[in-house]
Amino acid sequence: MKSLLLTILSMLPFISEPDFFKKQLEFPRVAKAYHSKGKEVDILLSSNDIYNSKFDLFLRALKKEQKLEVWAKNKNQKIFTLIKTYDFCTFSGTLGPKRKSGDLQIPEGVYQVSNFNPQSSYHLSFKINYPNKSDLVFADKKNPGNDIYIHGDCVSIGCIPLGDDNIEELYLLAAKAKNAGGIIQVHIFPSHMNSKAYSKLKSHYEDNPDLLSFWSNLKPVYESFEKNKQLPTVKINAEGKYELL
Repeated sequence: MKSLLLTILSMLPFISEPDFFKKQLEFPRVAKAYHSKGKEVDILLSSNDIYNSKFDLFLRALKKEQKLEVWAKNKNQKIFTLIKTYDFCTFSGTLGPKRKSGDLQIPEGVYQVSNFNPQSSYHLSFKINYPNKSDLVFADKKNPGNDIYIHGDCVSIGCIPLGDDNIEELYLLAAKAKNAGGIIQVHIFPSHMNSKAYSKLKSHYEDNPDLLSFWSNLKPVYESFEKNKQLPTVKINAEGKYELL
């Protein structure tokens, strides 16, 4: 009996401590999103055989196509399934990575969600960890820029805006994935990087060898996921290059 009591007492902090998703619901905009979109999110997951509370999320952005793909998988599985694709509401900058503050560029590379903002100036938003180690090698040393978000509204100075309606749904998905203990990876590419699309990129930007070199280094990351539907393990070396492990 004493042993059982000690076990129960040791669990109390975990029982009484609100989880991440519940804490998010304390914010009015998230609560409103849950009221209007919660059932849709549940149906989206269940219709793809994804467990509501035990799944991983992966986001892949394609700048030329202005699409944000949402991929998910159960914790006990390896293969991701495409469950939703959102259109960018608007777009800033050009194809190519972000290299300094104020250049209006959407970054390109391998990132992850680093912060949720339920009180965003752009309705709801979550931040990606730009600049990463690669960006810090190639970007402006004094001011590479920061504060890159996927957010609501329909304005952009280097972020990915989806509009308020779409961000409510995606924010709930991301918060649920975060609640399940997952790291949400975000890969941002100039476009699809299959043979046909990449040939077009090379042809259009043949006078920009630095840009083509960057994309050539990023391409294996795209190809690995495209082939296996599993997230590759990616390392950034001292020269700022992406390496598959």
